Amino acid sequence: MNPDINWPQVAGILIAAAGGAAIGVERERSSRPGNAHALFAGIRTFTLLGGLGGAAGLLWTLGFEALATTLLGGAAALVVAAYVMASRKDVGSTTEVAAFIVLAAGVFAGSGHWRLASGIVAITAVLLAEKSQLHDWVERVPEKGVRSGFRFALMALVVLPLVPDGPFGPWGGVRPRELWIVVLLISGLSFLGYAARAIVGPGKGSVLSGLLGGLISSTNVTLSFARTSRVEPQSGGPLALGVITACTVMFVRVGIATALLNPALGLVILPYVGVPAVVGTLVAIWGLTRKHEGAEGFTEATNPLQVGAALQMAALFQAVLFALQAVKDWWGGAGLVLSGALLGLTDVDALTIAMAKAEVAPTQAAMAVGVGCLANTLVKLSIALVVGRGRFRPAAATGFAMLLAGLAFGFFLAWPR
Repeated sequence: MNPDINWPQVAGILIAAAGGAAIGVERERSSRPGNAHALFAGIRTFTLLGGLGGAAGLLWTLGFEALATTLLGGAAALVVAAYVMASRKDVGSTTEVAAFIVLAAGVFAGSGHWRLASGIVAITAVLLAEKSQLHDWVERVPEKGVRSGFRFALMALVVLPLVPDGPFGPWGGVRPRELWIVVLLISGLSFLGYAARAIVGPGKGSVLSGLLGGLISSTNVTLSFARTSRVEPQSGGPLALGVITACTVMFVRVGIATALLNPALGLVILPYVGVPAVVGTLVAIWGLTRKHEGAEGFTEATNPLQVGAALQMAALFQAVLFALQAVKDWWGGAGLVLSGALLGLTDVDALTIAMAKAEVAPTQAAMAVGVGCLANTLVKLSIALVVGRGRFRPAAATGFAMLLAGLAFGFFLAWPR
């Protein structure tokens, strides 16, 4: 066997060593005087471990599996021995685990997977450097939140695979798996808002969770936050701001999806979604600059997952699907605008995809999407007013009024003349 070492192979070892050095710098800084104990490895040792892992990865790709295994085994034995010695004074094992990660990343780099190795090192470095911040976040999440997180994992990872697909019954049938996904979305958004407000505070946390939730379903965010306002009436302002943020994300999401699926339609639809998106963004920025009275009196939600509310929303979702199918069976295609309004009541994303793929004039398709967004916004306004309580209702109504005004102006700009 005649291995021919080239520059890419050498670069892999150098990347592996550089990754080890980056971890070594952080570990050496953490072992400065004042810490509980000195760590077994600093910048030099970690650099060497990274280079050794890179060499092992290269040897493996060249066919020297036994030699590569021996090198890695020796390095692993050294790390284990160091942990055994250190554990007599302190049971912490962060540095030793980091050493194993450096070896693994080095093997990836040495075998040519540079991006994967760099990503592993980068994530590890951030986790190590942000130790105090991560611990602070964990401490801010109450025990109730941790238990709810485990329950959600059980619902998503154990229950969901067992739920049948369907459909069962008439009018399109019942699809249990889709309904359970709706339950997971609503419960997950509820828990996301609970955790975000516990970590960064009720004001900014609601905006953050609304921003993330709007990427999935602004309707679910509206229902979840409206129900939360019942048990946290003093947080009504921040919760309403989170709802408006989620609705703003919906307009942005529709615009981007349309532009990607049908660029010609994306230009025509811009007034319908662009104007309310700008208005909602300005509202969110204005709300973040204000100090919400009562936000400091944030109280924990009695049920972070709100599974009962999620089940109710799933049942309502199925009822609307039945109604939509019945309307289609009775009246057929009554026009793009009517279809847009009906689809907008349940799923703006489905409306966006349907209109982007439909063989119709872009102006007609854009108006249908605009009407669908209008119908969806009115549904969310109704949810906020009926389900919400306290300060949430007037604050949400004001925000929705501004969004609707933006939509109306968008219709005015796009109306054919």
